[in-house]
Amino acid sequence: MRDYKNSIAAFREAQKHIPGGVNSPVRSFKSVDGDPLFIARAKGAKVYDIDGNEYIDYVGSWGPMILGHAHQSVLDALKEVSELGVSYGAPTLLETEMAMMIKRMMPSIESVRMVNSGTEATMSALRLARGFTGRELVLKFEGCYHGHNDSFLIKAGSGALTFGTPNSPGVTTGTAQSTLIAKYNDLESVKQLFEKHGEHIAAVILEPVTGNMGVVEPLKDFLQGVRDLCTEYGTVLIFDEVMTGFRLAAGGAQELYSITPDLTTLGKIIGGGLPVGAYGGKQEIMDQLAPKGPVYQAGTLSGNPLAMAAGLATLRILEQTPFFYNVMDMKAARLAKGLKKCLAETGIPGVVNRVGSMFTLFFTEEQSVKSFDDVMKSDTKRFARFFKLSLDAGVYLAPSQFEAGFVSIAHTDEMIDQTVEAALNAMKQL
Repeated sequence: MRDYKNSIAAFREAQKHIPGGVNSPVRSFKSVDGDPLFIARAKGAKVYDIDGNEYIDYVGSWGPMILGHAHQSVLDALKEVSELGVSYGAPTLLETEMAMMIKRMMPSIESVRMVNSGTEATMSALRLARGFTGRELVLKFEGCYHGHNDSFLIKAGSGALTFGTPNSPGVTTGTAQSTLIAKYNDLESVKQLFEKHGEHIAAVILEPVTGNMGVVEPLKDFLQGVRDLCTEYGTVLIFDEVMTGFRLAAGGAQELYSITPDLTTLGKIIGGGLPVGAYGGKQEIMDQLAPKGPVYQAGTLSGNPLAMAAGLATLRILEQTPFFYNVMDMKAARLAKGLKKCLAETGIPGVVNRVGSMFTLFFTEEQSVKSFDDVMKSDTKRFARFFKLSLDAGVYLAPSQFEAGFVSIAHTDEMIDQTVEAALNAMKQL
């Protein structure tokens, strides 16, 4: 058993000064009935806590560390830029360079604006879609998370074909009533909502591959069906690629599935680990933004030089390294295959979902996990036990059954095999 006394003490102190002791709820380890790790440093595919424990890291700062932690190219870029000043509140050449690179790698984006977080990107894209269409309703999907903007903190009521009800205190009923809820991977639920409300739906927003209820891949023709409905009704299709953008492919999930959205939201990787977000898409829609158009959005630190420098250093490597995504895919496939073998050998019921370098191990009696309903049948108590056993073995997974894991280019075959061995030993104790 590892010693976590310093992290436990640090958490107790943090709780005196910060709500719940954390600045983002999932960090609290509440869903796995434990106390969070306090990280001291990280390098490559490993993190180290303040008790001196070492872990193979599959959280990767929740996605952006595709190159691994503290990559030298990113550190060099940050050092060079920081010595010139960290923020000006004025345009820099780095912002234009970032916009040009995003457009080159993701051709559906004809114009792009930088912001400071994924939440800011999605809420801004939604406002823009409403301003562009003159409509009020937005359609989202069960299990897809798009940040903590009021319009997105909505769950289905008695069924997927009703208006949503607030899922968090502080979200008004009026806001909830402008949000429609459909079932992910159920095109019929989307069609019924469009038949009833189509002329009032400003936007459909979804994660093309979900990561915020765990990894769930879109069924064949689901994304194309949503695209066709949006085109038919003049609705703006927004792909939330904050997590999948530049991770699943150089052009994101939209490249992987050959679907062109009207707007795309980005984050994580484009900041190289620093706070960042962006949204972009069709020129005619983006031209509605101030100062060119009437839809207002602003941010003092948007496009700040540190985030731009770190993001550009990361994207250059992704763009210029031959077979980068092929190598990532092979690493993640090795891990997924190993985890499936562990389930088979121990007889523990479960499903391993993987798309590219994103994966989730669901402890479930279901034969497959393809929807929010499937996800919610997972055995969260078994996951919590597995998580703690894995942590004691030096493997750091997301502290929730309903999150994605991330493989980086820094993960070696030896690390992956060590992870599989730890998983097998953990499952034997469940």
